[in-house]
Amino acid sequence: MKPRLRSVGRDSDCCDLHTQVHFEAESGQIWLHESRMLLVHAEAQALLRKELIDTLGMNRAQWLFSRMGYAAGVRDAELALRRAESASDEQAFMTGPQLHKLEGVTKVTPIKVIMDRVAGKFYGEFLWENSWEGQWHRHFYGIHTEPTCWSQIGYACGYTSSFMGRPILYKEVDCVGKGDNDCRIIGKPVEEWEDGAEYKRFFDRECIADQLMDLQSQVVQLRASISEKDRAPDDMVGNSPGFRAAYELMQQAANSQITVLLLGETGVGKELFARALHNRSARNKEAFVAINCAAIPIELVESELFGVEKGAYTGALVARPGRFERANGGTLFLDEIGDLPLPAQAKLLRVLQEGEIERLGGDKTRKVNVRLVAATNVDLKELVREKKFRTDLYYRLNAYQINIPPLRERKEDIGLLARSFLDKYAAMHDKKLRGFTDKAKRSLLAYSWPGNIRELQNAVERGVILAPNGSRVEANQLFSSPEAAEPQQFSIDTNGDLSIGSAQSVQRLCEDVLNGVMTLDQVEATLLDMAVDKARGNLSSAARMLGLTRPKLAYRLKRRHEEESRERADSEEDATPEP
Repeated sequence: MKPRLRSVGRDSDCCDLHTQVHFEAESGQIWLHESRMLLVHAEAQALLRKELIDTLGMNRAQWLFSRMGYAAGVRDAELALRRAESASDEQAFMTGPQLHKLEGVTKVTPIKVIMDRVAGKFYGEFLWENSWEGQWHRHFYGIHTEPTCWSQIGYACGYTSSFMGRPILYKEVDCVGKGDNDCRIIGKPVEEWEDGAEYKRFFDRECIADQLMDLQSQVVQLRASISEKDRAPDDMVGNSPGFRAAYELMQQAANSQITVLLLGETGVGKELFARALHNRSARNKEAFVAINCAAIPIELVESELFGVEKGAYTGALVARPGRFERANGGTLFLDEIGDLPLPAQAKLLRVLQEGEIERLGGDKTRKVNVRLVAATNVDLKELVREKKFRTDLYYRLNAYQINIPPLRERKEDIGLLARSFLDKYAAMHDKKLRGFTDKAKRSLLAYSWPGNIRELQNAVERGVILAPNGSRVEANQLFSSPEAAEPQQFSIDTNGDLSIGSAQSVQRLCEDVLNGVMTLDQVEATLLDMAVDKARGNLSSAARMLGLTRPKLAYRLKRRHEEESRERADSEEDATPEP
């Protein structure tokens, strides 16, 4: 059957998708945009399909393959929705049929497509040629009484339902598996089919998933509203050996009164460990007071820690307690203790030994009952050798040491932490996100994270803000400037051959311009010619490809034509012999 109405998309649009497919020679990975793909033998896939049919029976195998196709369609719809941001709905929708062709599944030709995403209206009729599933089913089982392109139908349902935002059911009215020359499918909202109720279960799992996402967002939002004081220590996430060892040490120290020294790089979560220690101790009903010693001016350190009496110095108009008094009965967390000046170190040692303080400018001794937790990202032993840190204080603080490993040594925890932060910030920013793309997950694991958990937290929040609602967070949304360049990639050109990746091609083009191989005018002329040729002479379409308005494109073409005419005239004048 030949198409009765115009095609919704052009073949030239399919060429754009070629640039989304990349082959990494070094890692052996294939990517479609940011989703990892596999290149498999059609016969091997068909043999697996046959084995499942023979084992499970025709009906159960049909359901399984339909669900597999549905999941693949939902994933490809993410790329289509991304393209919809810069193209019409009709053009963006054709991404799915074009991907089916690009992936070698079947050649898809639109026969009739009516769609209105805002109103939720859809009717689609498509012709499938060279369907791999129908051909292989017929090869193994002969002519069947029912349509056999199960995974392809599932794909169409999942893709269109995700794109339209409502359940769209397709049926295969012609199928090569039941003896027809080609396959033909019709899709419309499930309620518009007379027997649509029988297929409701096909979409129920997605509906339940959306409900669970809503509930999960509500739970995370409630957790986010809990104050820092009431937050449970179980907020800490990790299964790596280094993290578990540090966590076990923290738990064992919680019910004692021993001074704890937390060691680790900036951003590893030392304050979170200190809060967990406090919350698990018998002091959890009293205050947890934190202070960063590096953030206090040297002349104010003693007054901040131990308090000040009225008139102790110019500007001390009232007496006020220090952090030790505020933490009385609870826990005092001294972060970056290596930056504490030597006079304050001597007073701190006395407090630890005697449990007494004196306010600055006062002569009254005050008893305090404080659990001290200190933290540093520097080597205190080295500071002792340089006489910048008191030896006696070091040994007093180092009674119970906990080393918190950096994030680069906790690869197993990166995915857990990233997902936890994603849930948290998605709730805070009122977004529904479906996780991270495959390439984003790889980037998270490959990055060295010099800023540790704090940097990961910031990166995920950035990704949540930039990712469109209902999508997955992509690698370029996580990192504003990736630490390392992407591995060398090869993409498919319009002839179906592998060529160097687009990013490297652009770099080579820039080098040609800078080295004088090409001029900027020649590059512009080439771009204009390619866009107009690709759009088949349609200036409006060519202008959209170039990110220009139609008048601007027309002006550039006219200017170029005039310049070429002048050059030809000058050339002819120079070639004319003088009388």
